Formats: sequence, C-alpha cells, structure tokens
Amino acid sequence: MGPGGRTVTDIRPKHLLDFQDWSAERLSALLDNADTMLGVLSRPVKKVPALQGLTVCTAFFENSTRTKTSFELAARRMSADVVSFAAGASSLSKGESLRDTIETLTAYKVDAYVVRHPVSGAGHLVARYSGKPVINAGDGRRAHPTQALLDAYTIRQEYGDLKGKKVAIIGDIRHSRVARSNAELLPKLGAEVVLCGPATLLPPDLAALPGVTLTTDPFDAVRGAHAVMALRLQQERMNTGYLASMQEYADTYQVNEALLNEAEDGAIVLHPGPMNRDLEISSEVADGERSRILKQVENGQAVRMSVLYHLLVGRD
Repeated sequence: MGPGGRTVTDIRPKHLLDFQDWSAERLSALLDNADTMLGVLSRPVKKVPALQGLTVCTAFFENSTRTKTSFELAARRMSADVVSFAAGASSLSKGESLRDTIETLTAYKVDAYVVRHPVSGAGHLVARYSGKPVINAGDGRRAHPTQALLDAYTIRQEYGDLKGKKVAIIGDIRHSRVARSNAELLPKLGAEVVLCGPATLLPPDLAALPGVTLTTDPFDAVRGAHAVMALRLQQERMNTGYLASMQEYADTYQVNEALLNEAEDGAIVLHPGPMNRDLEISSEVADGERSRILKQVENGQAVRMSVLYHLLVGRD
C-alpha cells in the first residue's frame, strides 16, 4: 500500500532524474506523502528520524539558493547528515573529472545525491558512477522534476485534484527546465497544459507531448485556466535575436491583472522564482490574493522530504 492507503503496483524507481519511469499512480502516492511531511513542518519540533544514519550529498555545479536550501532542510528535517558540495571550491576547479569527484564522494559512504548541473543529462552520469539514488535538481534546459512536483502539489492543494484542470505557463519556455518538467508531469496527473511565449522562445517539439498545446497568444493561453505560471526570462542563456525589447515583452506577455481577467474565477498564480518583478509578472499580481508563490516555497520542502523518503527508505 502506498501513503494514504493507495495501492502501488509498479516497481519503485531508484532515481528521480525526470518522470519517464514514474507512473501516475506512484506520483500521486508521492504527493499524498507530502501531506504527511507538511504536517511534520507544522509541529513545534520540525524533525523526524526517518533518514537517521543516512548521508545526503547536495552536489551543485550551478548556483542555487532556493533549491539547495530546500533540499538541505528537507534532509535535515528527517535527521539525515548532509554533505554540501560546491564545484567552485572543489578539485573540479583543478581539472578533476566529474566521475572522479563522484567516486571520491561515494567512497565517503554517501547514500544519495541531489545534483544540479548546467549540462543536460549530468544526473544520469552521477547515477552511473555512484550507484546511489540520484535526484535531479536541474540539469541544463532539460528537467527540474522536484520543482514540477511542488507546482503540482500547490495546484492540488487548491483544487483537491489535477484532473480536468488547465494550467497556463507563460514566458521563456525555450530555456526553462521547469516548463519542460511541468509539461511532462501535469498531463500524467490529468491536467491540460498550455505553453505560451514569443515564437522565438516556444520550441515546437514540445507540442508532441501528450496533453500539451502551444500558443503565442497569452489571452488564449489563460482563457479558462485554473492556474497561471509566469516564467523568468533567462537572459543569461540568451544571445541576441530572441526579443525585440524587454518592454515589448512586458507589454505582451506580463502576467498582470488584465491578463488574469481571462482566467477562471479564483485562478491561482505561480512562479518558480527568482522573479523579475514588473517584467514577466506585475508586483500587484505577485503580492496579490491569487498568488501562491510563497506557498510554493513552503510546499517545496515537504515535497522534497517526500522524494527523499520515497527513494531512500519508503516501502509500498
């Protein structure tokens, strides 16, 4: 039996690199268990011994504040030891290979890795070299599965279920691993996903994903949506030619009150952070009653606790 009494019959995956090997049934069980973890976080003493005696390594080869802090807190809330690895202060800066670094850390009896890397597929290499469970905390433009899970959990909190819900994701789709992971995850849980942005930032291959449609019209994207997610413009990943100007982008694609008038009554607003206020999202909306942005941050810790538990000690 899975958490919440759900029977889970498929094989439990060893890693969370993307959602390819994860069934809808198992994903729902993982989100059910996040409810339990959220209960732990509401206690005066926010700690349980679930991972006592285990060591989790956060190996971040790319800068991060929210995701790294969230994972380290999640592991410590369950009494795991945490080794924090920063590439800039390591032997990687002296020319050591990723393989040698991971094999050295594994020799220190690390039990699981949380990996962020600028190169797509790096988590698969860490899994191969370490033989330990690996959680992808973002690899290049390809995937950021725990962000998508906490987004799904936040929407589910609001509506009780994702089946039949429409989620509009607006912004820099081309460079967003968050958009790709949500486009993979949300339809598995029964939601419809609309990806929207300028044509230069809207990769046509994503239209091949089940349950996903693409549009360059933001009003069409949010019409009837139950959740609207704004994405940051990742200017550090862009060269010239993607946008005419920042002002033109804001005039057309900013998530603001005028755009939200097309959404369902009571539609919620999400953003994976960090935000460029008054560029991709207006301050009025980011701080308004529809915003669940801080709730996403809170939920991220509970979801990551559930992922760590599921991969390291959970039993069906």
